[in-house]
Amino acid sequence: MKLTKSLILGSGSPRRKEIMENAGFRFEIEVKPTDEAFSDEMKNEDVAAYLALQKISEFDRGYDDQIVMCADTVVIVDGKIMNKPADENEAFEMLSELSAKTHKVVTGVAIQADGKRWTFSDECLVSFEELSKEEKEYYIKTCKPFDKAGSYGIQDFIGMAKISKLNGSFYTVMGLPIHKVYQELEPYIIWK
Repeated sequence: MKLTKSLILGSGSPRRKEIMENAGFRFEIEVKPTDEAFSDEMKNEDVAAYLALQKISEFDRGYDDQIVMCADTVVIVDGKIMNKPADENEAFEMLSELSAKTHKVVTGVAIQADGKRWTFSDECLVSFEELSKEEKEYYIKTCKPFDKAGSYGIQDFIGMAKISKLNGSFYTVMGLPIHKVYQELEPYIIWK
C-alpha cells in the first residue's frame, strides 16, 4: 500500500504513530506547537475536531504537495471534558470520576490535501468497572498516564483489567479512528 503523496502525521502521540504503522501507512512525523484553547460555549463533542483543525492550521505554508493529518482526543464524563492530568493527584481524581461509570471518548481528525482542509470525528462509549484505590495508585505509578486525556490509556493495564464494555471503536479511544482515516485516505492509496 502506497499513497500518491507523502503523508505527514502532525502528532507526537506514540499511540497514533503505532496505529498508523500497524495499518500499513508510511509517513513522517512533524509536530508544531498549537494553542489548544477552546470556547466554553462549544459543544463538548465538537472540541476534538476543532482542536485537530487548530493543529493543522499550523501547516499552512509549504505543504502543498503533501497530505497532512492531525488529531485530538477528548474524554467527556458527566457533561464535562477531562484533559490530561497535571500530576498524580489529578490523575487519581480523574480515575475516581471514571470509576463505575460510562463516559464518551471523541477523537477528531483534520486532513489537509490538494488545497483543502476537512475534519471528521468518531465517538465511543466506554464503560469502566469500579476502580479500587490500590488499582488507581498502581496504574498511575506504573503507567504514568500524564500524556493521556482522562488519565488513562485503553491499551494499558487499566483498559485491559477494568473496561468492561465499548460501544464504538477501540482505536478511537486509543487516539485515532483508523477505520475512518482509511476511508478518507483511500482516494490517495495505490496498491503496488
